[in-house]
Amino acid sequence: MLSLSTRERAEPGAGEVRVRIVVSAVNPTDWKQRRGAGVTAVDGSVETVPNQDGAGVVDAVGTGVSGIEVGDRVWVILAAAYGPGSGTAQEYTVVPAEHVLPLPDGVGFDEGASFAIPGLTAHRALTVAEGGPDRLAPGALEGTTVLVAGGAGAVGNSAIQLARWAGATVITTVSTEAKAELARAAGAHHVLRYTEPGLEDAIKQLAPDGVDLIVEVAAGVNAELDSRVLRPHGTISIYGDDGGTGTVGLSFRANAWVNARYQFVILYTLGIDRLRAGAESISAAMAGGALAIGEKTGLPIHRFPLADTASAHAASENGAIGKVLIDVTPAG
Repeated sequence: MLSLSTRERAEPGAGEVRVRIVVSAVNPTDWKQRRGAGVTAVDGSVETVPNQDGAGVVDAVGTGVSGIEVGDRVWVILAAAYGPGSGTAQEYTVVPAEHVLPLPDGVGFDEGASFAIPGLTAHRALTVAEGGPDRLAPGALEGTTVLVAGGAGAVGNSAIQLARWAGATVITTVSTEAKAELARAAGAHHVLRYTEPGLEDAIKQLAPDGVDLIVEVAAGVNAELDSRVLRPHGTISIYGDDGGTGTVGLSFRANAWVNARYQFVILYTLGIDRLRAGAESISAAMAGGALAIGEKTGLPIHRFPLADTASAHAASENGAIGKVLIDVTPAG
């Protein structure tokens, strides 16, 4: 159960940084962790501060830390994975310096808090194809056709914005017209309703030779479709199994015929070097205005005060479309 309490402000040790959190973000992994169902699930008897993502201002720096100074505007990645008391749903958190990145000039704390888990997941999904780029930048995906399943979700939104920034042609699937409008706002070139008949034919009309890369949120449900619309030597990047059973069945013949490559994606075991590399690309996209939040980019904001973190988690768990943010401390 979530509750508001007062804790002693921790001091950063060697290699650590203390950040005054301005904005914290809620992702599904956060409430899953709290419920004991996520990959970072913790013992319910341990007092835990939730939320992996956040942005704020460096408040103190431990010994051995270089390149980060008090007063720097920063965003943090996988804060709560560091320890039970290091989540961002609190005024101050202490995390390793390698989990702290500078927030580009002109980029707000909202953006910094919003694109860690969703943005890094999307970046990884878009950079695992055979012969593809290791990092995203303008032109990195030029000539590539990307299919994003669930383009109105947070990861789907990031994937659309990042793929478009990198020069790809983006096809996405959604369930409703309201979600289609969000996907268009994110920059998708083609938006299809997976609730309507003829989805496979519609994708093949847009990509007659098959799509190069699929960013997949519903691996089990879409397994058959994916194998039929993928081009030879294409890649299916799987980060979720929405609507599935947790077990994915694959057709040997269909996948073997196109030499399909499957890449499962999760950030917690990815490694800090890859996380930071992806974060640098995300920072560049944010700095260039290619990755942003709000209605204009298909990612509506739902705001809550720190004292109402429980409601913020409930909003995410109940399927709020857009980004759930928590205002923790004043920006100034």
